[in-house]
Amino acid sequence: MSTPPPPDHPARLASGPDGPHALRPLLDTVLDALDSGRRARGGPLPAGGPEAVAARVRDAVGEVVPEHGDPDALRGLVHALAEGAADPADPLCAAHLHCPPLAVATAADLAVSALNPSLDSWDQAPAASELEALVTRALAHETGLADSVVTTGGTESNQLALLLARESHGGGVRLVCGANAHHSLPRAAWLLGLPEPVIVPAPSGTLDPAALHSVLAGLGGACGSLLVAATAGTTDAGLIDPLPEIAGLCAAHGARLHIDAAHGGGLLFSERHRDKLTGLEAAHTVTLDLHKLGWQPVAAGLLAVRHPRDLAVLHQRADYLNAGDDTEAGLPDLLGRSLRTTRRPDVLKIAVTLKALGRRGLGALVDQVCARAREFADLIHDHPGFELHDRPTISTVLFRPAGVTDDAVAAVRRRLLTEGRAVLGRARLDDRLWLKATLLNPDTRTEDLAALLKLVEGSTPR
Repeated sequence: MSTPPPPDHPARLASGPDGPHALRPLLDTVLDALDSGRRARGGPLPAGGPEAVAARVRDAVGEVVPEHGDPDALRGLVHALAEGAADPADPLCAAHLHCPPLAVATAADLAVSALNPSLDSWDQAPAASELEALVTRALAHETGLADSVVTTGGTESNQLALLLARESHGGGVRLVCGANAHHSLPRAAWLLGLPEPVIVPAPSGTLDPAALHSVLAGLGGACGSLLVAATAGTTDAGLIDPLPEIAGLCAAHGARLHIDAAHGGGLLFSERHRDKLTGLEAAHTVTLDLHKLGWQPVAAGLLAVRHPRDLAVLHQRADYLNAGDDTEAGLPDLLGRSLRTTRRPDVLKIAVTLKALGRRGLGALVDQVCARAREFADLIHDHPGFELHDRPTISTVLFRPAGVTDDAVAAVRRRLLTEGRAVLGRARLDDRLWLKATLLNPDTRTEDLAALLKLVEGSTPR
């Protein structure tokens, strides 16, 4: 019989009877390294730009596969990662749809890593498979649909939506989407071998219903094999397409409707903002992504479906995972719940968050970030040195220093990045370049917003 490794040996297992004892001191090491890395970073992201960050990482790693193990590897590499991170929990890190995760969700994710279930057969994930079934149905019902499956995020959900449409209507199904649609939609059409998508103008940043009507009317008898994709929360500005009008046009012309609500789906939890998603229930499929406006660690995507029978096309048979006699005996068959085989139960962190915060708790977080975005827009509007693109629909604010060129706007953003002082995104709308602040940190304060604006002002050449 082999002797188990000593208590401080890195080869000890994370689960089993000794798992908690093995993990507890390592968690202290990780938490200390996260804190020391944050303090060494000193801001929302590391200073010095790509070359300086890469050099620090190379120094921390040294030999990737050394002959003998390094007992300080965990502390050293976690410190290096934290020191070189763009921290979405910093109020001045506001570029992307990249949220700071909730502590309770992150703790739940640790349990998943320790237990390491795989949702490709019931005997690998008995409780997790039932938990996923409960949560996916409940979240689908929030959208007005019947069921949902877990994905890695918006890109996989959109790809899966096009796959289900293709299998329902044939390989000739054609995607119709706005010029504002996420890049993953036309890419999914290419990946699935579908015809070239029809791109509908979105002059105001949202899909134009009149232009969509012209497209659908022009395609005439082909409408039965068309998939219209609308967006509820654009990447650039957080805008929401006119969903009820689009749903009405799809119904009138017999087109299938997919709504990409990867960004805006979290508004469903807010009594104040959920009306912005009216029309969602008319879709055949809906993309949700709770590692955006849901404060989950990556990944936490879902695709909701109106007709659960559409998911039947995903079914596969592999005797070692879902043998016929096993399923007849009552063992659940999980292979039709994803395009992936091995997959972790990302649903646990979502379930814990829903249970711990409830609808009102999550809705309060949504309301907070939306309110901060309106506040930031007011600061910009009232400042003579800045130009505001428009009032925010969700929590994205586009702005730019007044009286400067697009090149100067781009240079301001890169300067702040290189100096490690702020992380702002960029968006091109109305043929102009804008700085983008995506406010997903509910702990952001009014003074943080003022500080961000002052940083941009101080970095703008005049």
